[in-house]
Amino acid sequence: MRRLSRKKALSLVKELDAFPKVSESYVETSASGGTVSLIAFSAMALLAILEFFVYRDTWMKYEYSVDKDFSSKLRINIDITVAMKCQHVGADILDLAETMITSNGLQYEPVIFELTPQQRLWQRTLLLIQNRLREEHALQEVLYKTLLKGAPTALPPREDTSMEPLNACRIHGHVYVNKVAGNLHITSSSHLCVSAYNFSHRIDHLSFGEEIPGIINPLDGTEKITYNNNQMFQYFITVVPTRLNTYKISADTHQFSVTERERVINHAAGSHGVSGIFVKYDTSSLMVTVSEQHMPLWQFLVRLCGIIGGIFSTTGMLHGLVGFCFDIVCCRFKLGVYRPREVSLYRCQISILSVLLQAIFLLSIRLVCCSVCI
Repeated sequence: MRRLSRKKALSLVKELDAFPKVSESYVETSASGGTVSLIAFSAMALLAILEFFVYRDTWMKYEYSVDKDFSSKLRINIDITVAMKCQHVGADILDLAETMITSNGLQYEPVIFELTPQQRLWQRTLLLIQNRLREEHALQEVLYKTLLKGAPTALPPREDTSMEPLNACRIHGHVYVNKVAGNLHITSSSHLCVSAYNFSHRIDHLSFGEEIPGIINPLDGTEKITYNNNQMFQYFITVVPTRLNTYKISADTHQFSVTERERVINHAAGSHGVSGIFVKYDTSSLMVTVSEQHMPLWQFLVRLCGIIGGIFSTTGMLHGLVGFCFDIVCCRFKLGVYRPREVSLYRCQISILSVLLQAIFLLSIRLVCCSVCI
């Protein structure tokens, strides 16, 4: 009984098949049709493989909102080397509320200002990446996706123990400040003669918020050399809170843009001020959320079906159109031999109408598929 019911079910399914079946004896094969089929299947396979690579790829989505977090502290990560001895320089932070923030989290380390060949190569590579980032902004998305693979941008240690005198001071560490505008200034901390000032410096790393390996900040690798003792360097920074959500990491960090300015202090010429390094920062009221997006599986399947079905139908339509045009040319030259003029024109009109209906039907299907994908 079960076998009989199964056979009845299969016969019922076969009878309900809406697609017409043509016997193989009624199918006419040709060299042109086989060539078109081979080209169509090759194009389907190629586009399907390319579409699979598109499906595997991800992209970054940027969303903007108002930053409502005013009570938290802002972390500043500093690694700056100044061409003066540590007992002669000092770093302090003064915010907009006239609050002097002590730099207890910063360390002063006597070092040699000149770089070794390996360190110089590192700095040149970093500056080259900085230039590429300014020209190709899409490279930042690559850095976001490969955060855990990237190494920190800190200056590598010296590979040799040099006997040169320690003529510079490396100020590094981090401090927590209020989320208001402020000024980080590095000036002389002792009453030295102006001729002893030398504020040539190198910014190995400067960032805001959580320090993430692999992120290259705009001032990393910057080096300023001055031959004037009474020189002022100013950096105007706008900090934008950024929430980073990728498939590898989720962190709260900060992006920033910077404008540089430097000038010589000459009171006699009307250029007033204090010699030193001044980093003036201000926080933005907007927050950027950067999230990594991936194409859904259903959208990939719809696009894949559209590619395969579109190529199959389009090549069939083009093959029929070319054959139809070829038949028209043959009918024009051999009209009296094969068929009357009225019959051939009637068949030509019917063929044109069928081709146009197929084109309209395929175009409507493609528009529906595209609207679903969007």
